[in-house]
Amino acid sequence: MSLYELRRSKQYEIVGLLTTVTSDYDRISMHGVRRILLEQQAESVGVPLRKILIPKTCTNEIYERLMAEEMEQLKREGVFLVAFGDIFLQDLKDYREQNLTKAGMKGVFPVWKRNSRELVECFINLRFKSIVTTCDPRVVGEKFCGRIINKRFLTELPTTVDPAGENGEYHSFAFDGPIFKQSVRFNVGEKVLRDGFWFCDLVPP
Repeated sequence: MSLYELRRSKQYEIVGLLTTVTSDYDRISMHGVRRILLEQQAESVGVPLRKILIPKTCTNEIYERLMAEEMEQLKREGVFLVAFGDIFLQDLKDYREQNLTKAGMKGVFPVWKRNSRELVECFINLRFKSIVTTCDPRVVGEKFCGRIINKRFLTELPTTVDPAGENGEYHSFAFDGPIFKQSVRFNVGEKVLRDGFWFCDLVPP
């Protein structure tokens, strides 16, 4: 939705997508999505992908150093703005802005302070498609892992869960919609409980 809104605004030149990948697993950090699917996603939306490789035991110090190095490289390439999809977590926004300020850059937050439910409903109405890849079992049951985010999904979510999963209740992988040239294809694999979270594996066909 952030990329969608940025493009719709016509105020920015979007030169890349930036994602952390856990090198030990070759998957997106936190989401557990395989790198090959991430690359197909970026290709389908037509934006070059930049990956920051982090170790599985990544501390904040390591993360911040790697991000700072990437920001320096981006500045050398003439990039001074970084966009995020944060909705309402002020401490996270502050953390991002503080680190960007240190790097001499600024943040852009296209969906900041949007109502979470309205945002997800807009996502669904625009015919985006996304599948839940990670769930926090303390707040979201295993049955939600591997589900497509649609209107039924929203009605069945516990009322204590933010509809967009903004508090980390769940993470998802967008694979189709108005900004995609073609759908990212995958098969739904096994679900596993690892490190206190449920993960649903998405397997390339």
